Amino acid sequence: MGDLDIRFYLSLLLRRLPWIVAIIFVFTAGGIAVAFILPPLYRATAKILVEAPQIPAEMARSTVPISAVQQFEIIEHEIVTTDSLAALADRQHVYEGAGDNLSVADIADDMRSRVSFEQVELNSPRDGGGATIFNVSFEARNAELAARVVNDLVDSILSKNISLRTGKAGDTMQFFDQETKRLGTELTALEADILKFKTANKEALPDSLDFRRAQQSSQQERLSQLEREEAALRSRRSNLVEMFKNTGNIVTAGPVSPEQQMLQDMNRALADQLTVFQETSPNIVMLRARIETLRKGLNASHAAASSTGKAGPTELDFQLSDIDERLRFITQEKASITRTLQDLAKTIAATPSNETILNSLERNRANIQAQYNNATAMLAQASTGEQIELRSKGGRLSVVEPAVAPEKPYSPNRRRIAGAGLAAGIGASFGFVLLLELLNKTIRRPSELAALLNTEPLATIAYIPIHTQGWNEAEQRSRGNLTGAAPVSQRAA
Repeated sequence: MGDLDIRFYLSLLLRRLPWIVAIIFVFTAGGIAVAFILPPLYRATAKILVEAPQIPAEMARSTVPISAVQQFEIIEHEIVTTDSLAALADRQHVYEGAGDNLSVADIADDMRSRVSFEQVELNSPRDGGGATIFNVSFEARNAELAARVVNDLVDSILSKNISLRTGKAGDTMQFFDQETKRLGTELTALEADILKFKTANKEALPDSLDFRRAQQSSQQERLSQLEREEAALRSRRSNLVEMFKNTGNIVTAGPVSPEQQMLQDMNRALADQLTVFQETSPNIVMLRARIETLRKGLNASHAAASSTGKAGPTELDFQLSDIDERLRFITQEKASITRTLQDLAKTIAATPSNETILNSLERNRANIQAQYNNATAMLAQASTGEQIELRSKGGRLSVVEPAVAPEKPYSPNRRRIAGAGLAAGIGASFGFVLLLELLNKTIRRPSELAALLNTEPLATIAYIPIHTQGWNEAEQRSRGNLTGAAPVSQRAA
């Protein structure tokens, strides 16, 4: 006797067939009723294209740091906020007549569940390197309402995209404009400080150090020359004074008298004669005697004039005056050169510290100048990027297909609901039959009797219920099931 009794299960299925049919009918009817009771739901969809920049990036680059796809994602999160969805529902009268009973949070949650954004891949990366399309959809019970809401969403997306791109480009432009002005102000102030420092230390700047050292060397040499000249002049003065004291050759510096002229002629003649004659020559002796006599006469005349106070300056006086005047000039020039050398020494000593300070100022100016040049270049790029965004020449969003009112409802799928009701009825009916069989503990097969007695019976006789007086049918069934024998009435028969 096998465990699998097909005829037995088929008999059970046929016995429970009315229940199965009833349950399947009920569930199928319920599914059909639900399919026709549910209100139609319409879904409108618009397509938005993410366009690539119209100007090549190699020629002019936009200053917006994010791609159009990333901008769409940012705008998407801004649109599905509670305030935005509540404002959208209020503009399009989505909950007209029922809005007073709903809170703003409930309206936003319901709108959020009905709005959907879907990206359509067109063999392009999501970073905006190629063409990308987004579907914006909304579900509503009214087809016209669904189309209006989607078009309103599309208008908001495009408006936010334009404001986002132009706003970022304008912020970039404003930032670099302010940065350029700030760096320009700092550069002007630093250049003023450098000019002020150079003016205050114009004699001790490093760029004139070589000139001042050369000037110091030349002044020192000039001082040495003056000292040598001074020594020579003083020696000459002493020699002149000594010579005139010894020779007594004093001549007036005024007009030459005949005696003086004669004396000069005789001295010249003596000099000429000495080249020819000797000292002992009579001519030389006579000429010397005449010169001496004439000199004595001139000296006597000079002495008489000196006693009367009418003598004029002599040649010695003029020469000594010239020498003294030159000595005074040399003394003044030496003092001036000494002061100049002292000033040069001070400026040369102060040059290293001034050079350090000036190098620091120049280094700061060079750094700020480099920043200013960079900011100016960035400002030019920002200006170009702003013009690109204002003229919509960069990556942008555009409507490929606006939303139109759908002609057929998106849901419910009535056939699917009816089919689901039928499938649920079949499952429920078989589940109900299985539950009844699990709860029924009646012995109906020899295998069940053998399992109960834990032994193999010799034979089993089927129970055939009959109506007999004095016998309780339930009792007969119970006894027959327990013993596996036919009732008394059967045995008697």
